[in-house]
Amino acid sequence: MGEAESALATIGAIVVVLAVVYAPLGGWMARVYTAEKDWWVERAIYRLVGVDPDGEQHWKRYILSTLVLGMVGIVALWLLILVQGRLPWDAGRTGMDWHTALNTAVSFVTNTNWQSYAGETGAGYLVDMTGLAVWNFLSAAMGMAVAAAFIRGLSRSGTDRLGNFWVDLVRSVVRILLPISVVAAVVLVAGGVIQNLTDPVTVHTLTGGSQVIQGGPVASQEAIKLLGTNGGGFFNANSAHPFENPQPWTLFVEMLLLLCIPFSFPRTYALMVGDRRQERPVVGVMAVLYLLTSGLAVWAEIVASHGPTGAMEGKEQRFGVAASMLFGDATTSTSTGAVVASHDSMSALGGGVMLFNMHLGEVSPGGVGSGLYSILVLAVMAVFLAGLMVGRTPEMLGKTIGRREITWASLYVLVMPALVLVGTAVALWVPEARSALQASGPHGLSEMLYAYTSAANNNGSAFAGLASDQPFLNLTLAVAMAVGRFAPIALVLALAGDLAAQQPRPVTEGTMPTHTAVFGVLLFAVTLIVAALTFFPALALGPLAEGLR
Repeated sequence: MGEAESALATIGAIVVVLAVVYAPLGGWMARVYTAEKDWWVERAIYRLVGVDPDGEQHWKRYILSTLVLGMVGIVALWLLILVQGRLPWDAGRTGMDWHTALNTAVSFVTNTNWQSYAGETGAGYLVDMTGLAVWNFLSAAMGMAVAAAFIRGLSRSGTDRLGNFWVDLVRSVVRILLPISVVAAVVLVAGGVIQNLTDPVTVHTLTGGSQVIQGGPVASQEAIKLLGTNGGGFFNANSAHPFENPQPWTLFVEMLLLLCIPFSFPRTYALMVGDRRQERPVVGVMAVLYLLTSGLAVWAEIVASHGPTGAMEGKEQRFGVAASMLFGDATTSTSTGAVVASHDSMSALGGGVMLFNMHLGEVSPGGVGSGLYSILVLAVMAVFLAGLMVGRTPEMLGKTIGRREITWASLYVLVMPALVLVGTAVALWVPEARSALQASGPHGLSEMLYAYTSAANNNGSAFAGLASDQPFLNLTLAVAMAVGRFAPIALVLALAGDLAAQQPRPVTEGTMPTHTAVFGVLLFAVTLIVAALTFFPALALGPLAEGLR
């Protein structure tokens, strides 16, 4: 089977499996966020942390809760990393520089998992298990909680309450992320992913050399890093390492893990707003964007090689070109920083597809929770633009999209591009940051643009040609990660609060339906136009210029 045929077969299998899990998983998540009763383990957690599960929160209180959890988490994880050399199960890791540790703490708390350090030499087993893996759960659950709150903003009327952040957070972990992760970890162990506390072992090779064989609790972290669209890797080679991803079928399982929740969230949205038709344009746009970019990525890499096997530089030979590109497309479409190939070694157009996926705002299908609320914000903008074009009051699910609502939505859309473009421009101006580039010209621009795009979108993958472990890049990328995570969350919750306070308007002949194919086309166009108008000049100077010269 050739690379093109392999890509088609893999995409077809992914579509079939996602179609099977779409309704059950989406329906279960809807029941999780609307259930009136708590599980006993959840009640125990509420008592432990002093939370009243029956007290719903104003949208400002909901925002404050996310910020408090994030800030406390960053400080606690930073300190844990700094003192890891004095802790048990350190596996010989003595700690990181303060700026590397801070970058890592911000990275994992914001669901980014950008790693300026080599995985097998930077973090000990205790830090991996009690710090990084725990935040893989909590950061993913934070995005899911915010998505649930935004849906309530659309479905509720005449209230300033969006639910309880702590209840949504705990339920996301206990009822969704943890059960699936346990099953996934067992499956990955069966496939050869390691799970132990064995110290690194040095072995002597037949040629007289030596090699360090690493151990560690890998499968447990691998499962949640993918399911929670976190990314990162226990090892520096990430998901290309045979201890993280031993064989082709485990690669397929890992792709399913990172796609299943984001693609199922539109069903959750439709059920929670009480209109099953609303899922069609949302999941349709997500699916079309994902399939288009997947096909374009594989095509670009095969054509770039001028041969039937594709360009193998930087690819893992166990998987080949097609699987490597499909995995890269899936991770950059879902805010997941895991990789099985060097994105820096991809063709200019292939790497450009990875960049463009993130420039879309990662809505194809995006991260767990964040993908849904991102595309719904774009839907708000699409409704507003449609209303302007036909001269009618813009409405979405009976809610008026007025000045305040479109202001929140516009600010939301502007945050990420501002962080990316300003951050890239400043970094290219600062000599210290420029010295980290291993390339010049268009490719050097792509390396720096990719870094700030990945950070501001909470993706975490890298072009791998940028030596980012230095104070300036560590600190500025940390700022991009923190602002790129918490500013959009605050804005989307403010929008949800305004929508929830409204009384629903009756549907009239002038109301634009948001469940039709026409609206899906409009949403698709708005998504592309927002990204194209914002990032096309930068892409033209980077990957497009490199690919066309």
